Amino acid sequence: MPLAPSAQKVEDWLAARGLAGRVTEMPDSTRTSAEAAATIGCTVAQIAKSLLFRGRDSGRPVLVIASGINRVDEAKVAGLLGERITRPDADFVRGATGYVIGGVPPVAHDAAITTLIDADLLALDPIWAAAGTPFAVFRLTATELVALSGGQVVDLKRAA
Repeated sequence: MPLAPSAQKVEDWLAARGLAGRVTEMPDSTRTSAEAAATIGCTVAQIAKSLLFRGRDSGRPVLVIASGINRVDEAKVAGLLGERITRPDADFVRGATGYVIGGVPPVAHDAAITTLIDADLLALDPIWAAAGTPFAVFRLTATELVALSGGQVVDLKRAA
């Protein structure tokens, strides 16, 4: 069965970089980290969740890729960016990334996006990320995530 168009876009992007055959469409939702982990059969920590923020003054999109088990410290993100951030609406997310909330991959966006990667992901192998729809995922290593996304690895986790 062919992939959904937005999942195929991610598959094509990965294939162009030598990583063909990575995208899998799942029978159940992978919209949240818990749903994804249950559907895939991995730990919640192994889910590389993509969260899009918007610079409050600049309006620029900022993609945060975090371990599914971690809560992102928005003050840390703002400090790294030098401006406060807001949570954008669904239209902004789709316009900035080309994907719907719950399916935003860490790569294959329509335009370059500033990307920050949760340092905790580097200790996990493999990790799983959204692949264009709330039902599609792909498997990769943290090293591949950093290389493919061009993201900056930082401490983003909110203290417990």
